[in-house]
Amino acid sequence: MRNNWSDIVAKKYIRKYTSLGHPKDLALRVYTTQLLGQNNQLVLHGGGNTSVKTQIKDIDSKTYEVLCVKGSGWDMGAIEPAGLPAVKLNALKSMIKRKTLSDEEMVSFQKRNLLDTNSPNPSVETFLHAFLPHKYVDHTHADAILDITNRPNALKVCKETFGNKVGYVPYIMPGFLLAKKVYEIYQNNPGLNCLILMNHGIFTFSDSAKESYDIMIKNVSLAESAIKKMKSKKIKQIKKPKSKLKVSQISPILRGLLVDSLNDDTYIINFRTNKNIQYFMNGVDVKKYSSKGTVTPDHVIRIKPHPMIIQLGNEDTIESFRLKASRELDKYKKKYISYYKKHSKGKKTTMLDPYPRIIYVTGLGMFSVGKDYSSSLIAGDIGETNARVISSVQETSNFKTISEKDIFEIEYWSLEQAKLNNSKKSLQGKIVVITGSLGTIGFETYKLFKEHGAEVILIDYDKKKIKQAQQSISELCLYADVTDRKSVKKAYKIIIERFGGIDILISNAGSVSDGPIADISDAQLKKSFDDNFFSHQICASEAVQIMLSQKSPGCLLFNISKQSVNPGLNFGSYGLPKTALLGLCKQYALDYGKYGIRSNGINADRIKSGILNANMIDNRAKARQVTVDQYMKGNLLMNEVTASDVALAFLHLAVSKKSTGAILTVDGGNIAASMR
Repeated sequence: MRNNWSDIVAKKYIRKYTSLGHPKDLALRVYTTQLLGQNNQLVLHGGGNTSVKTQIKDIDSKTYEVLCVKGSGWDMGAIEPAGLPAVKLNALKSMIKRKTLSDEEMVSFQKRNLLDTNSPNPSVETFLHAFLPHKYVDHTHADAILDITNRPNALKVCKETFGNKVGYVPYIMPGFLLAKKVYEIYQNNPGLNCLILMNHGIFTFSDSAKESYDIMIKNVSLAESAIKKMKSKKIKQIKKPKSKLKVSQISPILRGLLVDSLNDDTYIINFRTNKNIQYFMNGVDVKKYSSKGTVTPDHVIRIKPHPMIIQLGNEDTIESFRLKASRELDKYKKKYISYYKKHSKGKKTTMLDPYPRIIYVTGLGMFSVGKDYSSSLIAGDIGETNARVISSVQETSNFKTISEKDIFEIEYWSLEQAKLNNSKKSLQGKIVVITGSLGTIGFETYKLFKEHGAEVILIDYDKKKIKQAQQSISELCLYADVTDRKSVKKAYKIIIERFGGIDILISNAGSVSDGPIADISDAQLKKSFDDNFFSHQICASEAVQIMLSQKSPGCLLFNISKQSVNPGLNFGSYGLPKTALLGLCKQYALDYGKYGIRSNGINADRIKSGILNANMIDNRAKARQVTVDQYMKGNLLMNEVTASDVALAFLHLAVSKKSTGAILTVDGGNIAASMR
């Protein structure tokens, strides 16, 4: 493994953080923590922690010996001093002789001894860091260490691999008892500078930040070299199926099967494949070696104890695959429920959902599952790491990890579950597609739906706006010409592979044209119908096919217009397709309500946007011989209606589960345009 330490960069960190009032040793702690965290073969999504023992002055002007240790929720690869909360060191060390300490007592004690009680919770391994006397302590879940510690002869391999400055710790659940055991082992051999925790990871320590980092890289490199020298035999592979089924067909099926209708929970499913995934999942014995557990305990909270495997057949059709996947899911749920019942006896726990977080479809790839897009990606990264490490072990030995009982203890450990954000927003797990999304109304709608937890995909035809949006927001922004079915299909395919399907379509794109209807050319009228009617039909019909494949409730929301029921003078070329769109909205409600697919629309009026721009507003105001302000407030409420009001109406219809065929008027009040 490459050693990425740089004296030049280290000095830059020292200059930067000392100028901000932080001590030099904390600056170096930030530097080496980032070095470790940016290497995903060492640290992956919260796995690992670091600390430094230093002195800090509190608000009482007294200087305290403190342990600055990684705080919960911080990414080691991007950590800042705030992510290393300071805990009074003498208080922590005073607990060395105590025999036991409950998790609740441990967390409470650590919190009470924070210099800043607003800091994040210190790591669950804070006491372990405190009990080791060295200034710098580093902990990772290095792939190579997990490779040699997750096998039947792990201790023998370790002793042959590392020098006499390395100690070995049998698996003990993280927390106070592990800290006590580490202290005991260190006291018996104070010359140690490294500890290998079986089935867990590695600790290195020194009074120098550079040396502790160097020791980490050295020992991980020794493990990598030892693995390369082992007699290796490739995992026997199945004959790859020649199925014609595509990811875009399979993903919505899997996503629909994972719907928890009782709790209205839906999941995001992300697809990925590469040679490591293919090698792992196409092994003849994949069901055997994949069912033994995770390569390090804390992975279980992200990917469950084991994945779900679906064997894809040469002759599988969409329907035969659906039946096969349904049977495998039933087996998985029964197995998980049995696992829970077996190990929860006498414990005050509530069963977590029984759905897999990793699904392998042999010959195709891996589908990672999460309650939101971010957690689906994290599950995928961790699943891929497990596949890579377990495959490597299988080539030279047999994968063997901690017991099922120990895995359960970690999965249902409150301190581990606290790492996950379990608060649920109203649209969490919902995939929302917005067309015309970079216009005024579309973007306001995106922001509101995002606030409510939805995974929002923005579709637009303006490539310049898309490029600008991609630089400023993290959401997926796609180009599509909504009047071209092939273009829409292409965009939807990307959405399915990244998210698994579509729950809500906000069909918002459109254009405006005006003039006396007899003066409108055939080409102008046809373009208006393409933009304001047929585009909605194309997007909705393709979305409905995905929703039907999911076999779960869906929602179509159309941006219609008050023109659909209250035509405006010289606005026929715009109003006529909008009238047709109103009929389309109702037709979808009529045809697809039996499948749980709702169809609703918004009739808005006088909303400042790309369509109703300043020039058009000025012209319409002059035509009515009123001021611009009077024109914009020309409604019963005498108040201007904004794009955010339309967004709120879309949200209302999205969450109104018993409404379909409904048209919500957002115009401040206009009796001539009212629906009833």
